Amino acid sequence: MTKPAAPDEQGTSTRPYLIRALHEWCTDNGFTPYLAVFVTPGIQVPMEYVKNNEIVLNVGFEATSGLNLGNEFVEFKARFGGVSREIAVPIDHVVAIYARENGQGMAFPAPTAPGQGGGTALSSAPEPSRVGLRLAGTSGPAAGPDADVSTPVPEAGAAQADKPPPDAPPPAKGGRPSLKRIK
Repeated sequence: MTKPAAPDEQGTSTRPYLIRALHEWCTDNGFTPYLAVFVTPGIQVPMEYVKNNEIVLNVGFEATSGLNLGNEFVEFKARFGGVSREIAVPIDHVVAIYARENGQGMAFPAPTAPGQGGGTALSSAPEPSRVGLRLAGTSGPAAGPDADVSTPVPEAGAAQADKPPPDAPPPAKGGRPSLKRIK
């Protein structure tokens, strides 16, 4: 009898699994799942909707056709301004998935630039040219060994132990949740 191969110490990325799980949670609860995507050249999204290298995409089943939340890419067709477009986003460029209605979800680190350590490897160490996103109201990146995986978003209406900084804008009342860029 042969022994199974020892798993790689790092294993595969947890990001696609977490994205699929949160997408399922959103749809099971009647929420609209949104993906925030860090856009670099070569990513197949409608560039006229990209601002500051970011785009937010509605990935609900009502807004997409042929949605595939794969291990390497998020792929689907959607209409933008009445025109059907094919979207293909590398999974490591997804920087957040959240419910439009209440902002609950998860944020991820943005990929490093190809010239900064090779490819799209993720790092939890801050870099001057790296853009990170988190939902407004979160207390910052997760600490410890899971810091490079995700930053959980607090429950809606949950009491915040930390007070917002004095220069923080007042929280939005209703409407769409906002993403705050951190560096």
